[in-house]
Amino acid sequence: MPTEILMPALSPTMEEGTLAKWLVKEGDEVSSGDLLAEIETDKATMEFEAVDEGIVGKLLVAEGTEGVKVNSPIAVLVEDGEEVPQDAGKGAPEPAQAKETPAPAPEPDTTPKAGSAPAPAAADGARIFATPLARRIAKDKGLDLSQIKGSGPHGRIVKADVEKAEPSAAPAEVLPAAKPAETAKPAMPAGMATETVLKMYADRPYEEVSLDGMRKTVAARLTEAKQTIPHFYLRRDIRLDALLAFRSQLNKQLEARGVKLSVNDFIIKACAIALQQVPAANAVWAGDRMLKLKPSDVAVAVAVEGGLFTPVIKDAEMKSLSALSAEMKDLASRARDKKLAPHEYVGGTFAISNLGMFGIENFDAVINPPHGAILAVGAGAKKPVVGEDGELTVATVMSVTLSVDHRVIDGALGAELLQAIIDNLEQPVAMLA
Repeated sequence: MPTEILMPALSPTMEEGTLAKWLVKEGDEVSSGDLLAEIETDKATMEFEAVDEGIVGKLLVAEGTEGVKVNSPIAVLVEDGEEVPQDAGKGAPEPAQAKETPAPAPEPDTTPKAGSAPAPAAADGARIFATPLARRIAKDKGLDLSQIKGSGPHGRIVKADVEKAEPSAAPAEVLPAAKPAETAKPAMPAGMATETVLKMYADRPYEEVSLDGMRKTVAARLTEAKQTIPHFYLRRDIRLDALLAFRSQLNKQLEARGVKLSVNDFIIKACAIALQQVPAANAVWAGDRMLKLKPSDVAVAVAVEGGLFTPVIKDAEMKSLSALSAEMKDLASRARDKKLAPHEYVGGTFAISNLGMFGIENFDAVINPPHGAILAVGAGAKKPVVGEDGELTVATVMSVTLSVDHRVIDGALGAELLQAIIDNLEQPVAMLA
């Protein structure tokens, strides 16, 4: 019996992707674990493995096709000597063509077709994801799929899961699946209609730039953040002279090991320790509750072509400055090559966005939900300051702005967190104690 290969969900937020490259061709024999294709999500290009075995009967989606919906068929596996059904891939996406405004989609026909069975559902009505081959074997063995734990991507039930499962003494009644809710598409930012803007510039030369998956996601998430998160901002200046002197001393001692610490490494460490010193601020917003995390998982914004990543350094408070530096360099390098795995850029409670290397002295960053806060870091610059003895002197000063989600962190708590960050940076030796 032919088995459809479906577009996988390679990250928790993925709804569609681009089939960048096939790693197999029609007629190839594949086994579970073999690489089938390279899939581009909004953040990275990832390899997709087979979960079933068979012969590639037909590739339903051409290389380079964008907007392939998760769980839509992209290929068909057949057994030796088996023919590919003529209707295989019905509903598979076509290669991208010239953009047209789509007509409203008709309501799907929910009338059961002859010889077809409704998709199984768990007791709570949730859809159960299983490969066609796994469903066929489960049916032959009289297995209840809702009682089987899947080992495939995102818990999908595969052949091996049902082969080792035993029939339950009293199989649960299989109920018709509830009509699945329409998958929510990333909301595009509100504003002037496309047609209105095109008319405004109809007599001017321009180049139209299509939005890729990353830019669509950035636009949708940050628009949502500014519309739904009650931001407030706390601004302070930090004297860096002690830190710069300490950094220079450490770098001389670490030179033989090939380690060179940046100011950003100290900022990551300072924020991680501050989240431990002010644990009430180490929290995220979770819809109808807050989650207070115990470790300091700090995200750091990295600019890449066409957008940005926020790779997360987990347990940052436990790591040495040299370990933080090495991990950050590795994450940033792979982020620019779009080679990060989802678990490397999902999560965290707090983020850092540093534009100081571009000469920006101060700015306000937008919170990346569900984080509770983000620290915007400007460039250090020589400025006149009043010393402790009241005399005018010159110091290297760095301006920072803490953007805070007021649902998670109140004003006084945010000020306490920012003060802890400042104390750690102005007294850097204490961070090593």
